Amino acid sequence: MTREQIEAILKNAQAKLDKENGYVLPDGSNVTFHVAHDGASLAFAKLEAVKIDGELLYAKSAKQTVAIVLSDVFAISVEGGNQPRRAAGFSAS
Repeated sequence: MTREQIEAILKNAQAKLDKENGYVLPDGSNVTFHVAHDGASLAFAKLEAVKIDGELLYAKSAKQTVAIVLSDVFAISVEGGNQPRRAAGFSAS
């Protein structure tokens, strides 16, 4: 993914910029970064803060900080927060 794509997803998740130009997710929200490189894939879950510095993404959870190469990120999932809940299924009713 590109920096712009990741920033758009974080903004859509209502993450706010902090004083160090990193993104902090609202209370009760977290993100998971799905990363792959040379055939190996990993998921870094329950991340609460993200900072992008050049080609690296630094992501923090309550227990760890990880550094990820931006171009290795292929998906991001967002949990919690103020996102509206939808009923299962395809209908709009």
